[in-house]
Amino acid sequence: MMQVVPMRGAAVQDRVALAEIELCGELMIAASSVDGDRLSPDRIDEVLMVAAKEFE
Repeated sequence: MMQVVPMRGAAVQDRVALAEIELCGELMIAASSVDGDRLSPDRIDEVLMVAAKEFE
């Protein structure tokens, strides 16, 4: 029987991978509801919850 030892780095990578998968899923759901060929950059930002930054 193989013994699995938990590693901190692997746990962090798993959380990051799961977050990326969730974001890709959200983009696919949004893309499936659009009438045109692709999502606009503004809609992508909205789906990914990217806040606009103002530069001075």
